[in-house]
Parts: sequence; structure tokens; C-alpha cells
Amino acid sequence: MSHYNYLHSEKEAQPKPSFNGKIGNFRWRIVAILFFATTINYIDRNVFSFLTIDVEFQKAMLGLPENVKQLSVEQQKQFDGFVGNVDTAFKIAYGIGFLLMGWLIDKIGSKKGFSLAIIVWSIAGVCSGFVNAIGLIISRFILGIGEAGNFPSAIKAVAEWFPKKERSFATGVFNAGANIGIIFTALAVPAITLAFGWRMAFIVTGALGVILLVFWIWVYKKPEEHPKVSKSELDYIKEDEISTIEQKISWSTCFRYPQTWAFAICKFLTDPVWWFYLVWLPKFFNQNEALETKLDLKNIGIPFLVLYLISDFGSMFFGWLSSRFIQKGWSVNKARKLTMLICALCVVPIFFASITKSLPVAIMLISLATAAHQGWSANLFTTTSDMFPKNAVSSVVGIGGMFGALGGAILAYFADNIIHSFGFIMLFTIAGINYLLALLIFNLLVPKLHKVTI
Repeated sequence: MSHYNYLHSEKEAQPKPSFNGKIGNFRWRIVAILFFATTINYIDRNVFSFLTIDVEFQKAMLGLPENVKQLSVEQQKQFDGFVGNVDTAFKIAYGIGFLLMGWLIDKIGSKKGFSLAIIVWSIAGVCSGFVNAIGLIISRFILGIGEAGNFPSAIKAVAEWFPKKERSFATGVFNAGANIGIIFTALAVPAITLAFGWRMAFIVTGALGVILLVFWIWVYKKPEEHPKVSKSELDYIKEDEISTIEQKISWSTCFRYPQTWAFAICKFLTDPVWWFYLVWLPKFFNQNEALETKLDLKNIGIPFLVLYLISDFGSMFFGWLSSRFIQKGWSVNKARKLTMLICALCVVPIFFASITKSLPVAIMLISLATAAHQGWSANLFTTTSDMFPKNAVSSVVGIGGMFGALGGAILAYFADNIIHSFGFIMLFTIAGINYLLALLIFNLLVPKLHKVTI
């Protein structure tokens, strides 16, 4: 595959179009589809987390007889080790999938690439309801391969459909689907499990991908190919583009640039924190010794509703904030990095959630941290389209996603031992520090957010 040449043509100096009339808004329908996709993506990956506190699921995975009422201390430790193994398998596959899907989506396009990803993860999600412990590890591995296609596809779609000044807000909006997915899982999965059993929880949620696939194939095209996009909206979308001579970028070429490494290192340091929330928060609220009030399947839904509604606000607010700074005339570099700094500082107080006795205080501190993470993620993802041309965005997101999954797999492997040795305090401390460290490294590698030229 040839190297990528990104050359400015003579047309670069031509004035940008002005927009005095009405601009269409079809591009926000694309964001709505991406929001829906991210919601279902997170529903399918989070079913397992909530089932880890279901006794029937625990017994099935450990092969225990039906007459066992509750796990012993030793059996609980064995089950926690199983949870870590499943989580590690998913994240290893997620990292591999990011590389494969990022490359594939840049090669065949968002529409075909994302369609394939949806099919793979939906089949794996449904199959999880028909397996034993070994089968679940395999199905979750396949799920990780498929689910890795969501963000490379979505970030590439945003780069294709939005000018720079709207990208972080658009990313924040679709990224908020992650929180809605978790909220839906927290409310629906316990109800389905208590009524019909844990197997049906996997089957019902996995089948949602069929609806998503139909909508995606029906709606998505590139803006210049879509019959419902007006000329004024297309000009608006393309307003800050320069004329370029583009060739396909080789996947290996991306590794030559500090911009790729800056993005990848940030993902490596901060994605594991988000994965920790997704997998271990139900067990934190169910088993943390410091909390005076414990949660189970019957009452865990409402706290998670509060927690991730606040996270939704963070995703959209911090995405909007960065876009607002740019609209006010700030440089992209200043707008993105200041917003990311604010997000990083908001995560620091999470340390106190591990030692407080108050359930509401713990929920509020974790809510602030998860909201900040989503805002951080929206802006970090958007930097890929700030720094790279559109036909390289999915590849770079894939590389970064691989590093994020690698960090998540490492933490997942050690998480149960850390929790049993030190409690949750060590993991919450890591969470509070990593964002500031990541931003420092990002700024050292990329002092200015400029589009790479090759």
C-alpha cells in the first residue's frame, strides 16, 4: 500500500464559502444513528457486568448445583477470578478488533465496515445466552472483535459529516449513547434476569443489533452522495477543508508520527479507568466494605440511572465547551487541551469515593469522574480528525483503541487481586491520577494540534 501524500493545492488560498441563508441539519440525523449505535454497543458489553452479582449466573459459571443458596468466600474469590478472565479476553479481542476494524473501515468505508461489526457483535451477544463458562469466554472474545468497530466508524463518520468547529460536540452527543446504554442495562437487565433468567438477558439485548443494522444500512451515506443533503449544508460541512491530493495511507505509516503515539498513550492510560467503571462498579456497590448501604439486583438500577445521566451531561457539555471555545475564536489546540485539563481535574476527587461510608456521596463522586471521562473521551477522539486526514482517522482511532484495550486488559488481569489485597482504594487512586499524566504526555508529544503532512 502506498504512502499517504497530503499536499496543499493552489485552491487552498481560495476564500471559504459564506453562509447567509438557511443551512440544512441532516448531519444531526447521522449523529442520532451513531448515538443509537453506541447505546446498543454499550448495552451488549455491559450485560455481563450486571450479571456478575446474580447468584444463579455465578452458580452456572462455576458449575455449582441448583441447591446452593450462596457462594462461600472461596467460591466468591474463584468467581471474581473468572470475571477477570472474561474481562481480559474481551479486552484483548477489543484491542485486536480495533486494529482490524480501524484498517478495514478506512479501506472499505464506514457503511460496510460498521455493518460487518454490528453483525459480529450481535451474533456474539445472542450466543452468550447459550453457553457455559468456557463458551462465555469465547463469545465475549468474539463480541470484543465486533464491538471494536463502533468508535472507528463513528469518529470517521463525524469527520466526514461535520466541520472542525462542530466535531467535538457531535462526538460528545453520540458518545453520550454509552451512558444511555449503561442506564438501560442497569434498569432492564436486572428486571429481565429476575423474571426470565440470565440467559434471556443476553439473548434479548444481543438481538437489538438487528434493529440497528437496518437503520444504519438505510440511512448512512457520505454527505456528497446523500440525496437529502442540501448544497448549502454540504458547503458548510466542507467549509474548512483544503483541496488535497490524497492516496491511501498504509497502516504502518501512522506509527511514524508523534500524533499517533500521543493519542495511543492517552488511550492506554485512561481507557482502563473507564473499563474499571463498567465492569467493577456493580461489585463495588455490592461488596465495598466502607459503604454502609449495599446494592443488589433489586435496587441497583436507580443509582446507575443517576450516575450515567450525569455522565451523559458531561459528554455533551464538555464536547460543546470545546466547540464553543473554537467558535469564539480560540485555536483548536487551546480549546481542546483546556477542556481536557478541566476534565482531568474533575476526576481527581474520585479517590474519596473508595473511603466514604455514604452511598450518595460515593455516587456523586463517581458521577463527576465518569462525566469528566466522557468529556475527555469526546475531545480526545476529536483530536484524531484535527491531526489526521479523513482517510486515516479510523486507522489512528484503531491504533489508539488497541492501546486502550491493552491497558484495560492489563488492569483487568490484576484487578481482582488488587481488590482482594487493597480494596478499591488503589484502583480509585490510579483513576484520579492517570488523566493528568496522560494530558502531560500528550502536550509534550503534540505541543500544537496541526494536521500532519506527509
